[in-house]
Amino acid sequence: MAAGIRTPPSAWIDAGLRALSTGGPDAVRVEALAKTLGVTKGGFYGHFADRGALIEEMLATWERMSTGELFESVERGGGDARAKIRRAGMLAGDRLLPIDLAIRDWSRRDPAVAERLRRVDNQRMDYLRSLMREIFTDEDEIEARCLLAFSLLVGKHFMAADHGGRSRDEVTELAGKLLLGGGQAESSSSSGVVGTCLRAT
Repeated sequence: MAAGIRTPPSAWIDAGLRALSTGGPDAVRVEALAKTLGVTKGGFYGHFADRGALIEEMLATWERMSTGELFESVERGGGDARAKIRRAGMLAGDRLLPIDLAIRDWSRRDPAVAERLRRVDNQRMDYLRSLMREIFTDEDEIEARCLLAFSLLVGKHFMAADHGGRSRDEVTELAGKLLLGGGQAESSSSSGVVGTCLRAT
């Protein structure tokens, strides 16, 4: 019991987020988390009223990590807008992505989680738009590029397709160059990708 009380709330939250990312919300159980942390579950109730309170703190932590804290980390790294967009993708894809994917799945069954996800996605898109506006001027093109970039970050993890001898990382890097108007065929291929998507809507 004493060991559990000494376990800080952040440890329970981190353990809960790891459980969520691997097993979904049903895996976030007090007894299982206590076992993972090597403590008794009595310490849990020194920090949280119940499992629901832990879930709320987990989601609030994920929201902070996915928005304000992420944006601050990106800005601290400096560089131009293209560098910041690439850095945001890398940071979001490290620790956050497994949690993101679990929350996206969860949001299909829980309206409250869906509303929080919408709020987070809107903040991320707003930040991405602000960076894209430093590179491009047409608002339709900016919106299309933001949608494609966001979809690439999330959607590539649901694809099982091969890439003709290329690795997924290689193709993702090329896609990023096309979206940001850099690298090979900056003026033609990049505009063609966005133009095709705009015509399809």
